[in-house]
Amino acid sequence: MTDLVFFTSPIGLGHATRDVAISQHLNNVSKKFISGSGAYKLFLEYGCDAVDLYTPPPFRIENGKLQSPLKWLFSYLSYYRECKKISSRTIEKEEPRLVVSDEDFASLVMAQKQKISTVLVTDILETGFATGIGSAIEKMMNRGMKNIIEKCDLVLVPENGQNSGNIVRTGPIVRDVTESREHLRKKYSFDKKTVVVSTGGTDLGKFLIEETIQVFKKTGIDAELVIVSGPTLQMDQTPYRNLGFVPKMHEVIFASDLIISLAGKSTMDESRHFGTPGIFIPIKGHFEQEENAREVGYSSEDIFRLEELIVTKIDKKREPQPFEGAKIAAEMIKKFL
Repeated sequence: MTDLVFFTSPIGLGHATRDVAISQHLNNVSKKFISGSGAYKLFLEYGCDAVDLYTPPPFRIENGKLQSPLKWLFSYLSYYRECKKISSRTIEKEEPRLVVSDEDFASLVMAQKQKISTVLVTDILETGFATGIGSAIEKMMNRGMKNIIEKCDLVLVPENGQNSGNIVRTGPIVRDVTESREHLRKKYSFDKKTVVVSTGGTDLGKFLIEETIQVFKKTGIDAELVIVSGPTLQMDQTPYRNLGFVPKMHEVIFASDLIISLAGKSTMDESRHFGTPGIFIPIKGHFEQEENAREVGYSSEDIFRLEELIVTKIDKKREPQPFEGAKIAAEMIKKFL
């Protein structure tokens, strides 16, 4: 029997990073992590008991824009059905006292059927990918998602705001560091002002890396450009240093002088937590990223003024906003164990 099984969405790395942050406050609790892709690799790097079982459908991006969202929704429905089978087998094998889902709704359904307590970690309460005829299908999916959410014992939303019903807003959930910024700069060989461009846990941000490289090639920005291509993106050789997959990306964010990234919530929250200035360009048509970016004053069109933004942001004063969301979330979860 396992105390707690995390079912973590493998779409990007943000879900996995916040689950790691929460689990670091869950001492003396037996835990298993079910995920896939780069998220699975990240769990292994942290020494977690993890299993690679999920293979999500990929988004297709062209010139920074999400393509064929309706086709992706149909692929996701097939993936969801497969996840129900996987989570059902896992729950039967592990017999957990509690299931925590980070935006893996299939596991919640199967756990709720077996009368197991469920906690959902999510920053979205409904989706908005499709338009036209696809929006009718998505509305149906959202109704189903709402029903699952209402049946959860607890819903943890990593943002600030008021609690309501079973929904608790913990504030951003981020990993913290144990070393000074000066030590981390030496660790990653950041010897001068450093701009880091990252795609997160997928290959979707290739367009952003390529555009940032072009800006540095054609301008005389007095800074070092460092690329973090992540666990899945294969980059051609460039004249700039590529760190590849960095499991402790929050350290790199803390050590850098400017972070350029897609508008994934976890990267944005870690940037705010450490006070590192950031430029966050969302994938056009990706409703979640566009909403995240809009909250901090960015849009997909800002890709066309990247040079101006870099010059403006690179010398911006650091203004840390320490968050306690991970600790709060862990304390709430412990109540069910």
